[in-house]
Amino acid sequence: MFRFVLSLYGVILYKHQSAGAHDRASDGVINHDVLTKQTALLFGKGRLHINVYIKLFTNRKSNFVAGVILRERIPAFERMLWRACRGNVFLRQAEIDSPLEDPSSSDQVYKSVFIIFFQGDQLKTRVKKICEGFRATLYPCPEAPADRREMAMGVMTRIEDLNTVLGQTQDHRHRVLVAAAKNIKNWFVKVRKIKAIYHTLNLFNLDVTQKCLIAECWVPALDLETIQLALRRGTERSGSSVPPILNRMETMENPPTYNRTNKITVAFQNLIYAYGVASYREVNPAPYTIITFPFLFAVMFGDLGHGAIMAAFGFWMCYKEKPLQAKKIDSEIWNIFFGGRYIILLMGLFSMYTGLIYNDIFSKSLNIFGSSWRNNYKNDTLVANKLLQLNPDSEDYIQTPYPFGIDPVWQLAESNKIIFMNAYKMKISIIIGVFHMLFGVCMSLWNHIYFKRRISIYVEFIPQIIFLTVLFFYMVLLMFIKWTTYGPTPGHFGDPSVIKTSGYCAPSVLITFINMMLFKRDENARPQCDEVMFAGQIGLQKFFVIVALLCVPVMLFGKPYFIMQEQKKRAQSQPLQNTEGAENGAAGGAVQPANPHDNEEISEVFIHQAIHTIEYVLGSVSHTASYLRLWALSLAHAQLAEVAWNMLLRKGLKSFGFEGGIFLYVMFACWAGISVSIMVLMEGLSAFLHTLRLHWIEFQSKFYAGEGYLFQPFSFEVLLDSSGQADE
Repeated sequence: MFRFVLSLYGVILYKHQSAGAHDRASDGVINHDVLTKQTALLFGKGRLHINVYIKLFTNRKSNFVAGVILRERIPAFERMLWRACRGNVFLRQAEIDSPLEDPSSSDQVYKSVFIIFFQGDQLKTRVKKICEGFRATLYPCPEAPADRREMAMGVMTRIEDLNTVLGQTQDHRHRVLVAAAKNIKNWFVKVRKIKAIYHTLNLFNLDVTQKCLIAECWVPALDLETIQLALRRGTERSGSSVPPILNRMETMENPPTYNRTNKITVAFQNLIYAYGVASYREVNPAPYTIITFPFLFAVMFGDLGHGAIMAAFGFWMCYKEKPLQAKKIDSEIWNIFFGGRYIILLMGLFSMYTGLIYNDIFSKSLNIFGSSWRNNYKNDTLVANKLLQLNPDSEDYIQTPYPFGIDPVWQLAESNKIIFMNAYKMKISIIIGVFHMLFGVCMSLWNHIYFKRRISIYVEFIPQIIFLTVLFFYMVLLMFIKWTTYGPTPGHFGDPSVIKTSGYCAPSVLITFINMMLFKRDENARPQCDEVMFAGQIGLQKFFVIVALLCVPVMLFGKPYFIMQEQKKRAQSQPLQNTEGAENGAAGGAVQPANPHDNEEISEVFIHQAIHTIEYVLGSVSHTASYLRLWALSLAHAQLAEVAWNMLLRKGLKSFGFEGGIFLYVMFACWAGISVSIMVLMEGLSAFLHTLRLHWIEFQSKFYAGEGYLFQPFSFEVLLDSSGQADE
């Protein structure tokens, strides 16, 4: 009968599962009431026997385990228990609302508590293995209700004690961290300093006695006394009985380059370092760049109004220097502007100066001293003609030049204003460029003298300065001769002496220079004018061209020839020195070379000198033409400013009434935005880059090699700044 009941129970259970009649509050758990009803429907009178079996089954002694498991593993956990134990287990689970911290990963996870009922040791082993496989955590639980209540009370007491301890620990930790936060910055500074000191000490060497440390380093010659004083002070504070010894060593190694700077000169020095670091004791162009850089920029950016905006921005950054430095703004663009604040200030001030010379403020002029021009037309002529040119040759009044800069009347000249300004600015650009290049060539003389390159003085510097002088400096002299010789001389064109010195007979300097280089003379198309500017001009020009041509082979073959002669002399004297060394018992060795070209192949010297000569000769022409960018950018800036005024602000100023006020407000806003964004920022950046090119290529290429490396002293300030940026 008992076996029959068990078999019947299995059949009913199968039917119950297949029909979906069992309750799935948790997968695999059987609802006894539903099971009894389904069995009664199937077997009718057999219901009594099934009830008896269920009572016998539930009244028998059963075992259980309890624990927690991850919430997402519950469905798979239930299915595994049902299939592995063949439905002979009873599982109940409930979700834990609050998340728990995973001790291994410290993540917040959601778990569920469960309890499993079963019978027999075999199921117990199987259930525990399944729990272990699903990484469920099992907890011991007494079987007696009294023991469970006692255990629950004990657990609650322990939880309260732990919460109290955790709260006190958290409060104590907070107080400790608050106290440590006050000193954390100083601790970081101390740790970084100590780490840097020990890192430097690891570079020292031990002497033979294993008691002293020896270090070799580069030191600025002017700081030797300061370093000795610091070493003596350190010895006294440390209580050491061994005094420090500082000796100056002779070395063949090329020393690093160190240029002392301050907050004003450091920006200009960085511009030079961007091209290349100077060799040791090479002429540093940074001091001269402080003046020439903003001046060349101002020649291209000459506008009093826009220059005032730039100068105001630079002055604000200089005035608010310390507060802005304390903010430590991370924007790279802002850091570039702030690092060059003194450059921006000087560029703005110089632009205001050149703007006064050009008499240009937002494309308008300032009539400070009154115009030196006089109207020599009648009113009827002025009314009938829209475009007229004022005649500078007038006998009605005494001509006086405008006291400073350009006469404001040129702002009204619509027909020949651009022609006049073009001629003026173009000649000024050539004059500035030639003097700038001559200054660069003169700087090379100081390098030759310091490095004792006597050959370079004779075969490089002298031919270079002569070549540049007899050609391009002579062209500059022709400009000054033309300005001083020809002009609007009062008188009538019938007088021959007056005609020869008038603007009608003024020759073209460019055509004169081209004819000079080609040994050519144009036919005099104006018989009433002189063919030359001064007596003996043609012969002098031919002599200058011949001298310039003779300088080319001197620059090309001079240095290789002298180096070849020195190498022959040294080769002839070498056997004699070796013989004398052997007779004296000395280990005969090679003589230390006097200069770096002693052991160099003569073919390499010739190739290098040929490249240098071609670069200088052709570069003199291209570099002179390159300075015309001063004229081109100045003209472009003036024309853009005039277009912005005529297209926007001029229309707004012509409006009237209430609507006109609104229209003027809008036009002024547009004009101001274009002036700042395009005229100041974009045009300023363009002029800055062109100025940088003129210094790097046209100026520094004449004397600056830039083949050295920087001196990097041990500095706590630099170390802490770099560490702070790395932490950020």
